[in-house]
Amino acid sequence: MTIDATDRPQPAPAAGEVSERTALALYRTMSTARKFEKRAYDLFLRNLVKGTTHLGIGQEAVAAGVAAAMRPDDYSFITYRGHNHLVARGTPLAPLMAELLGRDNGLMHGKGGSMHLIDAERGILGSYAIIGAQLVIANGAAWSAQYRGSGQVTVCFFGDGATNIGAFHEALNLAVVWNLPVVFVCENNLYMEYTRIDAVTAVPNPAADRAAAYGLPSVLIDGNDPDAVHLTAAEAIAKARAGGGPSLIEAVTYRHGGHSRADPAKYRDPEEVRAWLAKDPMITYRARLNERGVGDEVLDAIDAEIVAEVDAATEEAISGTWPDHSRLYTNVWSDGGHAWRN
Repeated sequence: MTIDATDRPQPAPAAGEVSERTALALYRTMSTARKFEKRAYDLFLRNLVKGTTHLGIGQEAVAAGVAAAMRPDDYSFITYRGHNHLVARGTPLAPLMAELLGRDNGLMHGKGGSMHLIDAERGILGSYAIIGAQLVIANGAAWSAQYRGSGQVTVCFFGDGATNIGAFHEALNLAVVWNLPVVFVCENNLYMEYTRIDAVTAVPNPAADRAAAYGLPSVLIDGNDPDAVHLTAAEAIAKARAGGGPSLIEAVTYRHGGHSRADPAKYRDPEEVRAWLAKDPMITYRARLNERGVGDEVLDAIDAEIVAEVDAATEEAISGTWPDHSRLYTNVWSDGGHAWRN
């Protein structure tokens, strides 16, 4: 049974709050992403996840808040730390988990793995491991929607490290010049791989402080606050859809673990880590829902449903077969085959 708030009166949200229905949906998305990634980590330790993996534990509020403001046919461009975003856009958990395991029943039949996820059916047009590469490609998708008059909006996520890449500046400039329906979202988790972003950047806020150079307002938000993320994203997406052009949002958040599963993150100050763990969006948002009158029994029931879903997805993923060698020659060329090369 799906738990929501429809069985009791819902008071009008206060300023800066979302409706109770949306709040519960945000909680469900964040909880699903958290439990999915924790399971992925467990499977990694069992040597079942093929290759490395970059977890977004701690950053769920950004993916959940933005996705809840998007239309099903909108486009998402994400980074290699992208599991949360696929969960938020509704990608089924079983093929997503199977993809991490390299199985044939995976989202891309095991070809992409954790770092190269695509779900074109839901508008997710790639996870990009080349830092900043997705920004200029996102402009292309936004231009296509503009040209076709489809009303679709492109949302492009990137990390703080990408703000020091040339593609960031080129993409922002062109998006403004062409008035593209694109929203750029910087997930600033303070670290570009192993280096603090403020140690190598001339301004305190690597994305927001540079917005003015491209004629954009400076938008800096708490990336651990799902309500703030959702309301800010909804405004920017509506603006883009109405022909108002691009926006740049910097959402400050924190990854709980290292850059990848091979990184123990010993370079971080323990006090800094403790302070940010206290701002865990799962903890703080649950407390906010309690304050709004949503009881623990409702949230516990949601969590229990999600655990069952993750368990079922894990079982289905692990039972998947390995891809046949014939898969090597599919999805490579424009016609889906390789015969023309011969």
